[in-house]
Order: sequence, then C-alpha cells, then structure tokens
Amino acid sequence: MAGSSMQPADLAVPVWDRFVRLFHWSLVACVLLNHFVVADGETLHQWLGYTASALVAARVVWGFVGSRHARFRDFFPTPRRLREHLGALAAGRLPRHDGHNPLGALMMLALMACVLALGLSGWLQTTDRFWGEEWLQETHEWLGDLLIALAGLHAAAAIVMGRLERTNLVKAMVTGTKVYRRTP
Repeated sequence: MAGSSMQPADLAVPVWDRFVRLFHWSLVACVLLNHFVVADGETLHQWLGYTASALVAARVVWGFVGSRHARFRDFFPTPRRLREHLGALAAGRLPRHDGHNPLGALMMLALMACVLALGLSGWLQTTDRFWGEEWLQETHEWLGDLLIALAGLHAAAAIVMGRLERTNLVKAMVTGTKVYRRTP
C-alpha cells in the first residue's frame, strides 16, 4: 500500500454512498448557516430551511431505495436492536456496526424529525392562519435550539465512538469508507 496511510492489518469497509455524504454535508451547511449566519425571517433563512426539509425528504426516500447502509432496514433502531446494543455496551463489549449503530440511528432519526418540524413550523408562520402567532415563533426558536444541541451531541458522539471503534467517523463521512485501525 505504497503512498497509503492504511496499514496492511487495517480493515476498510465501504459504508456511505455519495448521496448519503452529499445529503449529510449539505444539511450541515444549511443548519449552520441558518442558525449562526442568517437572521430569522429573512428570505435566505426561509430558503435554507426549505432546502434542509427537501434534503431530509430525499433522504427518507433514499432510506428505502438507496445502497445497503443507507437503507432503514440496515440500521433502524428497533427496541431489540437498542436493547442488544445497550446490553453489549453495559457488558464492556463494543459491537461493530459498519453503518449506524442503534444509538446513532436513533440520533439520525431525531435530527431529521427536528429539521422537518422546523420546516413545518417555519412555513406555518408564513400562512395567514398562523402569521404573527407568538407560540409558533417560540416553538420554531425552541426547535432550532434543540437541533443545534442534538447536532452538537451527534458530533461529540461521532468523535467518541470513532475513538472507541478505532476509526475516523468524520473522515468516513467524507470518503464513504470506514477504516478500522487494528491494535498494534
């Protein structure tokens, strides 16, 4: 493997396809721009929100027709999968999940649901029926804060789990391949 940073004992597993990676980083950009750069109510804020919602809708479709690790059936956090995963962690075992582990899948679904709720609450504020409704504005702001908190937890968990699994999960979301480092 001349010129490669991989060691012969490392294991490279293709995991996330181009669509999943493009979805992920595009959604990250929409969320960060909307929360930290663009003021609420501006046209750009609205279009970034609609774009984020459309990205999530496309990802939901891809969850049924996409590649193996993109499909919900590969990682959907059923009670059984969650129980087994938490039991293994409690016993000091770290089960390998090439795609999302059950807790990561739960976070992914929570993030996507939050983006869709933000899109809906933002759109409702533009309608005649809900124009100027303070409770809806407060709900939208609360959802925005929740999304940022969940995204921060997601990023921290990716770093921690990457260290525990001996793989760089952030890099894997760029390249599409998880490289598991063998212990020396």
